[in-house]
Amino acid sequence: MSLFGALNSAISGLTSQSAAFGDISDNVANSQTVGFKRVDTSFVDYLTTSTATQNDPGAVVAVPNYVNDEQGTITQTDNPLNVAIAGQGFFAVSQQTGQVNGAPTFNPQQFYSRAGDFTLNSQGYMVNSAGEFLNGWQADPVTGIINQNSLSPIQVTQTALNPVASQNVDLSANLPATPAAGTGTLASPISSDITVYDALGTAHTVTLAWSQNAANDWTVTVTAPDAATPAIGTADVQFGPVTSGNAVPAGTIGQIGSLTGTITSAGYTAGGQATMAMTMDFGSGPQIINLNLGTYGGSTGLTQYAGTTYNLEGINQDGVPPGSYAGVTTQANGDVVINYNNGQTKTIAQVPLVTFNAPDALQRQNGQSFTSTVNSGDPLAESVNTNGAGSLVTSSVESSNVDIATEFSQLIVAQQAYSANTKVVTTANDMLEATINMKQ
Repeated sequence: MSLFGALNSAISGLTSQSAAFGDISDNVANSQTVGFKRVDTSFVDYLTTSTATQNDPGAVVAVPNYVNDEQGTITQTDNPLNVAIAGQGFFAVSQQTGQVNGAPTFNPQQFYSRAGDFTLNSQGYMVNSAGEFLNGWQADPVTGIINQNSLSPIQVTQTALNPVASQNVDLSANLPATPAAGTGTLASPISSDITVYDALGTAHTVTLAWSQNAANDWTVTVTAPDAATPAIGTADVQFGPVTSGNAVPAGTIGQIGSLTGTITSAGYTAGGQATMAMTMDFGSGPQIINLNLGTYGGSTGLTQYAGTTYNLEGINQDGVPPGSYAGVTTQANGDVVINYNNGQTKTIAQVPLVTFNAPDALQRQNGQSFTSTVNSGDPLAESVNTNGAGSLVTSSVESSNVDIATEFSQLIVAQQAYSANTKVVTTANDMLEATINMKQ
């Protein structure tokens, strides 16, 4: 009977509009939730009989329409650990299930989220406002190489940075081919100081004094006042093919020889490194420091070109003094970097972005997180800006993708549709009562 069909159809309309109202209320309530993805509502018509001569009332069903791949507004913050995703991708996160011996245990299920308002918890883990632990590729503590084969929660340890003894010094300078009067001679050498560190991280000064013996021929005298034996030694550095006897361009190093003290060198090899090894003792045992002057025949490093003054372009060494933890930041390439008060940094992990073929088919979970499904496709962890993965915006968070104005418009429509269906129900009820009263 069509009256009963109309009643059933209207009741299904009430149920569907009620579901739509629930989605709208959820969206409005989470309009300020970081990384929240709204849920729209689609309506599907269920038919009973529909032919050229007959159409029976059917029903309507509300189906959630997940909008996971629409970007929310990115807002800047003052937290260096906050990070937002611009484009495709999700953060891989873990949810804690408990603790064993003070260490957290995690749900083996992998979760994915766009909530990037990360901070450090009491154990140094990076967690967002939902309490989910950020996963990343860990860096080897010795080599610093990122292991992209597995993901695990990122933990920041606030330990001190151990000192590193200096092993290599790179010198870039130009010795004058025609020194000004009174310079470059044995009586008045050209000197430059190098700061190096011993095994305890103590800074020491090493002096290089350059004296010109003749055209294209210089002697460098190395001294270290803090060393057990301050006079380290000397070496003869010759430039150009005529003086050195080797096939090198004019003004470039052709030979290192006449070594004294603790200075050693392998000597000339075509295109090889022009290096001197200096051994000195600052109280922690013999320490070998390699002085790299560039390459034989090369125009970088130490040269002797036209000029009257010594031109020091740069001195770099690889020693590190001890340092204390000064903070941690997340960089645009995904690196999580610890900063120390001695100016040094250390990369401990890298944050990848996880992409899906169909992100709208992800299963919603608690805490603005999702899990993969058969329809979403397999998760693919990619480096930032690689294979479709988006970019990272540091010191920022992604807001909800809910638009309040749109939600209010849909709220009015749902309210009117609900009221219209109630009118159909009451009208069908009145008609049924009229039919029953026909017997009286």
